[in-house]
Amino acid sequence: MALASWRSPLARALHHNRSLTYSRYVQLATVRLNGQPANRTIVFRGFLNDTNQLRFITDSRSDKAEQVSQQPWGEACWYFPNTREQFRLLGILTIVSAAHADPALVKAQQLQWQELSDTARLQFAWSHPGKPRSDSDRFDPPSPDPVEPLPNFCLLLLDPIQVDHLELRGEPQNRHIYQRESSTESHEEWSVRSVNP
Repeated sequence: MALASWRSPLARALHHNRSLTYSRYVQLATVRLNGQPANRTIVFRGFLNDTNQLRFITDSRSDKAEQVSQQPWGEACWYFPNTREQFRLLGILTIVSAAHADPALVKAQQLQWQELSDTARLQFAWSHPGKPRSDSDRFDPPSPDPVEPLPNFCLLLLDPIQVDHLELRGEPQNRHIYQRESSTESHEEWSVRSVNP
């Protein structure tokens, strides 16, 4: 699959902001089951193979996973301070667990687990996120298997259909909207237009 035209400015922003640890942190907005917005910070884990899908991780027991399973639309907002630019990526979210129907995605989920640090894997063995805390909750469980993911570990994919890129440097500032026009398994067509900031 050909990479979308927005990938080049995003790659450039990541490169120029690589010295900032938090440059891989993205805000992800979803919709709660009651229709209210939900927003949280998540860590960008790269792109899925040769696609334009962004990789993140989540716990199947989390509110986020429940929200996405009911309403898969989401938008990521990413700000890069060194280059003073923002990317907003609107698209469809997919949760990939070991029970997913696509074997290639299950393999990607397993590989993502294996790429995690021991500390990150351990968090998936903690007690149920978001539930009331009690004395019986475990936050010092044995280390999970580094090869086989825990059942609640999920790969979270964002498949963008629109990307809004705002460059805050310059007079005037620059803003481009990338829109996916069509998509097949092997090809995506994207248009781009310049808009007022």
